[in-house]
Amino acid sequence: MPATPLPPPPTDDPVLAGYRTPGGLVLDKVIDHLDAHCREFIAHSPFATLATADAEGWPDVSPRGGDPGFVHVLDAHRVVLPDRPGNNRVDSLRNVAVNPRAALMFLVPGVEQTLRVYGTTTLVAPEDLPLDLTEFGRAPLSVLVLEVRRAYFQCPKSVMRSGLWDPAKRIDPKALTPFGRVIKDHCALADDLPDDATIRAELAQEL
Repeated sequence: MPATPLPPPPTDDPVLAGYRTPGGLVLDKVIDHLDAHCREFIAHSPFATLATADAEGWPDVSPRGGDPGFVHVLDAHRVVLPDRPGNNRVDSLRNVAVNPRAALMFLVPGVEQTLRVYGTTTLVAPEDLPLDLTEFGRAPLSVLVLEVRRAYFQCPKSVMRSGLWDPAKRIDPKALTPFGRVIKDHCALADDLPDDATIRAELAQEL
């Protein structure tokens, strides 16, 4: 069953008015549940972004990752996102506590399409769900349950343009400023931080 399509952009805006009306497939592909194709994609996805907004509408986008299928599909209308140990800012969780609307965008390495899922959320304790959500030897600290309102696959143009999965376009991490130096400068620290290899090894202990 198709989801209710979004309203067209206001045509009195001179910039938006320059865009052509989207074709039928672009609108008709939006559904209100997770079909077999959505479930298959989520089962293979090791990385997603979580978009939320606070009570005033200020947005936040948070990267989330794990083994393929780390986001669990409960049924056609519910997905489960465990919250793993992080920096304890919990920006996303603070947001959904006051504004339950959220969106997930799933990526699968080597695949140029992406999957977007929108809905409303509920934050629950891990023991409230009949699932073993242990990963990397740890249970999640909390779990976000998203009630699906819209889901659709995004065309691959942006990933094609970026060459995201093209090995020839990968850069040597050494081309960038070491992460420890970046944090030192951002935080105006007097002392140097460990080198990137040490930082990564420490983070690996907290997965």
